[in-house]
Amino acid sequence: MDNTNPEYVDFNIICSDDCGNAPKKISLKEFTVAFANNDMVFITENITDSFHWNIIGKKSIQGKEKFIENLKQMKNSKVTELNIRNIITHSNTGSVNGTIILENKQSYAFCDVYNFTSASKNSKIKELTSYVIEIS
Repeated sequence: MDNTNPEYVDFNIICSDDCGNAPKKISLKEFTVAFANNDMVFITENITDSFHWNIIGKKSIQGKEKFIENLKQMKNSKVTELNIRNIITHSNTGSVNGTIILENKQSYAFCDVYNFTSASKNSKIKELTSYVIEIS
């Protein structure tokens, strides 16, 4: 288990060791941590201008600027724990699933499915589909 926290993160990160054995897995772990930490700089550097975020059953957001606006609105939801259970990658796709716990004790299970611009290790994320379920 990886319980070390980067300096800028003030919440507990739990992630199995095998989630960091490939460049795309490392990228998705870093993106997931940045997302939970509301790290706008990291996020904007790693998505395309035409980025599309589809939150199943909730809304669909098209474009980097609208995505960032939505993230700013979510800033009040402070994460206290991020548990990444699996990171799976293949070619230009990837997936991360796990749970998050917020400061107000709300817990959510999530699965994020990513599409990259290419299969290269430095490609940007062009699409994210999120499945989020509140749990007790």
